[in-house]
Amino acid sequence: MTVAGTGTANGDVVVPDELANNVFITNIAKLLDPAYNWARRNSVWPLVFGLACCAIEMICTASSRFDLARFGMEVFRATPRQADLMIVAGRVSQKMAPIVRQVYDQMPGPKWVISMGVCASSGGMFNNYAIVQGVDHIVPVDIYLPGCPPRPEMLLDAIIKLHDKIQSAPLGANRIAAEHAAEKVALTAIPTSQMKGLLA
Repeated sequence: MTVAGTGTANGDVVVPDELANNVFITNIAKLLDPAYNWARRNSVWPLVFGLACCAIEMICTASSRFDLARFGMEVFRATPRQADLMIVAGRVSQKMAPIVRQVYDQMPGPKWVISMGVCASSGGMFNNYAIVQGVDHIVPVDIYLPGCPPRPEMLLDAIIKLHDKIQSAPLGANRIAAEHAAEKVALTAIPTSQMKGLLA
């Protein structure tokens, strides 16, 4: 719609000078994207997936002392079809790897993964044939949480960082293709056990 007379242009609409301070013109996506991401951020449901000693710390996070309920996450889901956050807590054995991937594939999108503990992130002290040297060989990881075992406060901090990542996630028509491309890149990355680092 074009308004006759002199005025300042704001996109495709010309606004008269006397209305310039009273009119708000914006793109609808700029209003809806933050609201949509806010709703996704505040409705994350974690999946029960404790594999070793880190699971005790994950369970403690839901207790009244650390109060995971402030994020609406106090109920750990028992089925992947009701969860969108997988917290891999503990070491992943070679026999468990296909099950981890199957459970991840059964989760509805969008979905996120937190690798909790050094054993889940890089194999930890178990540098042998039986343990997967990082869960990022199986599923794409969003947040790595170090420690052996990490404290519940560290898990809360990782969840807050995940919330920030969800809030700033771009939306749009190509979002699903971008998620698949990011997953492919994450799964083809150099394993941490093969990285040489600065001292090589």
